[in-house]
Amino acid sequence: MLQLLRQNRAKIDQEMAEVSDRLYFSPIFYAQYKVVPTLIRRYLHGRVIDLGCGTMPFRSCVSAAVSLYHGLDIAPKSAAITLIGDVQNLSMLADASYDSAICLEVLEHLPEPALAVAEMQRILKPGGTLILSVPHISRLHDLPHDYYRFTHLGLRHILERQGFTILELHTKGGLFTFLGHQISTILVAATWSMPRIKPIIWQLNKWLITLGCYYADKMLDKSGTFAAGYVAVARKPVG
Repeated sequence: MLQLLRQNRAKIDQEMAEVSDRLYFSPIFYAQYKVVPTLIRRYLHGRVIDLGCGTMPFRSCVSAAVSLYHGLDIAPKSAAITLIGDVQNLSMLADASYDSAICLEVLEHLPEPALAVAEMQRILKPGGTLILSVPHISRLHDLPHDYYRFTHLGLRHILERQGFTILELHTKGGLFTFLGHQISTILVAATWSMPRIKPIIWQLNKWLITLGCYYADKMLDKSGTFAAGYVAVARKPVG
């Protein structure tokens, strides 16, 4: 059963390549996508690099807002990836190469996240903008490369320590969002290969789990005490 879930989860990532396709997959996905596209449209411009881009779910969203889009990952998870490399060591890229950068759910998988943030700062032009998201509550995943979880204070510290100025810092989801994600993943992945059952489960999951858990957190945890994660917008100073 576990092997089936893993195989179907990988299929879902490939078949639902766009952010709009994944919107209702789980409360975690929904919470991320309620925040990130708005920030992309507000802040990304010019030459943009997507660091740790994976299957590039935000590619269309980013490309529509900028003049150039490059995707970088440690492995070629998509045929459209431009660069293969380690976010902790971007020596193949010159200083001040990009106007903007985006890095979503990557820092927790890096043994030296501060090095990665320093590299992001280096490759951005003065005044360049970074959109960065990290988990606070999360199950173990992508083992053995799962090293950290971040509070909003820790995220602010690591960005400011490397010279960034925080422009916005958002909480995404809460405890119900986290728990709902586990249920959604099992339900959707378990039935993904069942053509007749899959659309029924998808709709039930969308309305009862994804939206139900997301809005439960909105009503019951307004302080963000049990934040599932955070999204930050940071700017490299000019001069």
